[in-house]
Amino acid sequence: MSCASKEPAPTVTELTIATFNVSMEADNYKARNDPRDPNALKKQLATGTHSQIKNVAAIIQHVRPDILLLNEFDYITDPKEGVEAFIANYLNRGQHGQQAIDYPFYYVAEVNTGVPSPYDLNGDGIASGTGDDAWGYGNYPGQYGMVLLSKYPLDEAKIRSFRLFKWHQMPNANRVMNPDGTAFHTDETWQGMRLSSKSHWDVPVSVNGKTLHVLAAHPTPPVFDGPEDRNGARNYDEIRLWADYISATSNDYLVDDAGNTGGLPEQAAFVIMGDLNASPNEGDTRQGAIDQLLLHPAVNAEPTPISKGGAQHTSDNPNAATHTSGFRLRVDYVLPSVKGLEVMSSGVFWPAEGDKMHFAVQERKTSSDHRLVWVKVALK
Repeated sequence: MSCASKEPAPTVTELTIATFNVSMEADNYKARNDPRDPNALKKQLATGTHSQIKNVAAIIQHVRPDILLLNEFDYITDPKEGVEAFIANYLNRGQHGQQAIDYPFYYVAEVNTGVPSPYDLNGDGIASGTGDDAWGYGNYPGQYGMVLLSKYPLDEAKIRSFRLFKWHQMPNANRVMNPDGTAFHTDETWQGMRLSSKSHWDVPVSVNGKTLHVLAAHPTPPVFDGPEDRNGARNYDEIRLWADYISATSNDYLVDDAGNTGGLPEQAAFVIMGDLNASPNEGDTRQGAIDQLLLHPAVNAEPTPISKGGAQHTSDNPNAATHTSGFRLRVDYVLPSVKGLEVMSSGVFWPAEGDKMHFAVQERKTSSDHRLVWVKVALK
């Protein structure tokens, strides 16, 4: 579902576009050994006083994106208790000396995480419907959800999602295999499995008479599995969905949740964004997973966003300035299209020690274990 207000959109053609995994899910709001409360985020959003959410808001207010994707923002059915409460109670109030910010337009919808499936997806012989056996890993429906915020109107009638798309429908999909070469999942399970661990959204944003397609996703981490590498396979193909979506010669197989087929029009301007859980040169990602986008001829992946704080955080790592997470990997991306957009500048919000905003990234629960990544573009 989505919402719009009557507040006029900015008239400039330069945009700051950002993605931020905000760690705003129930596990982040419980004390050690306390039971998990799926309504925990909703309760904290109502107060307007939670320190971690205030720090998240301060970061957003400091960078001031025009279009912003939030990953790991629990899906809350009533937007008045979810995204609207976040905007009103946190973003519309200046935090830590920052200026308040407003987003008149937003998009939020269901995700696969925590939604029970009828299958044994983790291979333990039990179809429990929760955790590893949910459509996407999660302990309750909507955990690790997504929200898109925008200062510009959304073309709601043309929003597409691929939450229900079946993995086996992807040509030459990376079916999960055991080390001995046998299939990890039964044929029935493989035929029923969804590809997207959360969802894949194409949200057209109307910017001064032009359309920018925001392609948002949050693929599963390629870890927390076994020698079959089921999460690595899924991460690779979740990223591939966008690579195929922007490739006119290989997207006929794609069927969205409304039954429409095909991918993005060849001349369309787009930005692929989100916590893609894949690094080009570090970690446990399947080789070439993120290169499907970084090396795609339709994507402008340069310059790589960097930060002084990241370089300082792991000073002996030559890739440290490009890291977007406290666990020392580049996993969050804002990737504009070659057509229709010109990259002006980019960065990772990771202030160095001594910066007045460094407090917001000192520890995981100060704000998040991820850093906001931004790219400033001009619409051609």
